[in-house]
Amino acid sequence: MSGICPKCGLPLELCICETMAKEEEKIRVSLIKKRYGKTVTILEGMSKDVDVKKVLKQLKTKLACGGTYKNGTVELQGDHKSRVKDLLVKMGFQSDKIEVS
Repeated sequence: MSGICPKCGLPLELCICETMAKEEEKIRVSLIKKRYGKTVTILEGMSKDVDVKKVLKQLKTKLACGGTYKNGTVELQGDHKSRVKDLLVKMGFQSDKIEVS
């Protein structure tokens, strides 16, 4: 055994902390315009309990776009509001807690 999770007390192979954190997240998806007319999809509300870099990498791969994690928000290049909710639900987030505006 490689260790015990300090939060839930289960072995690291069986740890459910991230799954529980995904179910409790309240995520807001919005769209903003940057310089030179570029659009950016913004995801706000992900806590540090979720592996944000892993979620960002999966979103960038599925949406074929660039993106970054800055100041507690995920920024994806382009207008992806219509597809982001479906992808987040497939990753384990609750669909009723994802607000697309």
